[in-house]
Amino acid sequence: MKKKKILIRIGSLRHGGAEKVLVTFLKNLPQDKYEIDLLLNLYSGKYLKDVPEWINIIYLNKGEMITTNRVQDIPKKAFRVVYQNLLNQFPGLLYNGKLKGRKYDIEFAAIHGMRDEILNSPLRASKKIVWIHNDLSKVKGYSEVEIRKFFGFDRIMVISEKIEQLFKDLAQNETEKNKIVKIYNPLDTEEILTKAEKNVINYKFDVKVPTFISVGTVFPQKGFDRLLKVHKKLLDEGFQHKILIVGDGYDFENIKRLKTELNVDETATLYGFTDNPYPYFKKADFYILSSRYEGFPTVLFEAITLKKKIIATDVSGVREMLKDGQLGLIVENSETGIYDGMKKAISDQNFFQPYISRLENAEMPFSLEKSVTAISAVLDEV
Repeated sequence: MKKKKILIRIGSLRHGGAEKVLVTFLKNLPQDKYEIDLLLNLYSGKYLKDVPEWINIIYLNKGEMITTNRVQDIPKKAFRVVYQNLLNQFPGLLYNGKLKGRKYDIEFAAIHGMRDEILNSPLRASKKIVWIHNDLSKVKGYSEVEIRKFFGFDRIMVISEKIEQLFKDLAQNETEKNKIVKIYNPLDTEEILTKAEKNVINYKFDVKVPTFISVGTVFPQKGFDRLLKVHKKLLDEGFQHKILIVGDGYDFENIKRLKTELNVDETATLYGFTDNPYPYFKKADFYILSSRYEGFPTVLFEAITLKKKIIATDVSGVREMLKDGQLGLIVENSETGIYDGMKKAISDQNFFQPYISRLENAEMPFSLEKSVTAISAVLDEV
C-alpha cells in the first residue's frame, strides 16, 4: 500500500496542550501508512524528544523562544521574524528550498495559527486540514470574517461541541458544514496513572491547609493573574490555603512579579515546567482551572483521571468535560466566580463529596484509541 505523504506544521513543540496532543497522536500513528514531515518554525520545546524517530523533523530556526527585548537578543529575534515573513510572503522559497520540492497528499495545520501558511501553499493538489484547539470567538483578532477563512480547508477538525457549533453557525451551506469534524483530543490514561505514582520533587505539601493546583502554559489565557488576586483576597479574609501553579510560558516573569506585589510569595508557588505534573495533581487537594477561554481543556481530563476535586471557569469544553457540572464545580468566568468556588471549597469540607462519588464511576466519552482512529480516518478519506 502506498504511504500518504503528509506535511504537518506547528510553531514549536513547547509545553502547551496542543503540542502535547499532537505528539501523543504521532506516537500512536501506524508507521506503515504514512510518511510525515513535521515542519517547525522553531526547533524548540520539551516534546521534541517524544517525537517518533520515523517522523522527519524540519525547522526554520533553532533555539529557544525569545520573549524579551534585551539588546543582545534583538538581532536574532529580528532575523527570525524577517525570515519567516519572507517565507510566508514567498512560499515557493520554502517549498523549493527547505522542503526540497517535495509533493504532499495532505498539508495539516496542527494549530489555528498555521492557517495562512497552509492555505497559501503552492501545492494546489494537496488536501488541507486544520486542527482547531481554541474557541476562536474569544481569541483577539478573530472576527467572523477571519474565522470564515478556515472554510478554505478541506477538513476543519474541532475538539469540542462549542467550537463545533461556532463553525456550524458560520457555515453558509451543507458543503461547508460537512467539512467540520469533532474529534476529542487523544489522551493517554495509562500514562497519566503510571506517572502519578512517581515522587514529588522540590515541593512540600502542607497537610494543615488545602492546596489548589493549576497546570498550564503561563500566558494571559490561563488567568493565573486573577487566580493570584483571588488567593490574596481569601487570605486577607482568613481563609488559609496554598496555590501551586505548574507550567512555564512567556508571561512567567509577569506572574512571578505579581505574586511578589501581592505579598503571597509564602503561600503561592510558581513551580515552572515539569514533564510529569501528575504526582503534584495527585497530592493536591483541589484542581482549579482559572482560564479566560479554552477550546477543550485537556488538563481537566487529567484531573478527572486522577479523581480530583475540580473547580473550573465556564469556558468552552468545560461543561462537556465535567458532564454539565456532575463531575466538578463550574463557576462564572470571572474573578468573582473563582473566588466563590475557592471559598466554598475551603469553608465546606463536605461540599465536594458528591462530585468525588460520581468521579469514581465516571466513564469519559473519549479514549486514546478512539481519537487516534478518528483522526486517522480523516487523513485516509480526504
